[in-house]
Amino acid sequence: MGKTNPPYAPEFRQQIIELVRAGRDPASLAREFEPSAQAIRNWVAQTDRTEGRREARSASAANGEALTGAERDELARLRREVRQLRVERDILSRAAAWFARETGAIPSGSSGS
Repeated sequence: MGKTNPPYAPEFRQQIIELVRAGRDPASLAREFEPSAQAIRNWVAQTDRTEGRREARSASAANGEALTGAERDELARLRREVRQLRVERDILSRAAAWFARETGAIPSGSSGS
């Protein structure tokens, strides 16, 4: 099934966003025009994030700080890098243990204590 209401024209959305930025309440605009107050708030928030006016809330931010789009991208890149470095560290750790056993630096198996 398709949408019953066609999406609002970008010009209409922009006019509503400008009214909110000028101080109009989304609820009063919702009563005056067709979109819901929540839809209007969503439009404003999305436009603010796109334009870099407002920081997007990150659910994964442990300290509750807001992140910009560039910061979210960098955080994702750094998390991928940390994951990769952990995999490489584990491989090197296993390799070091194997080489140590092969050269007799540490005995294989458990100690008899």
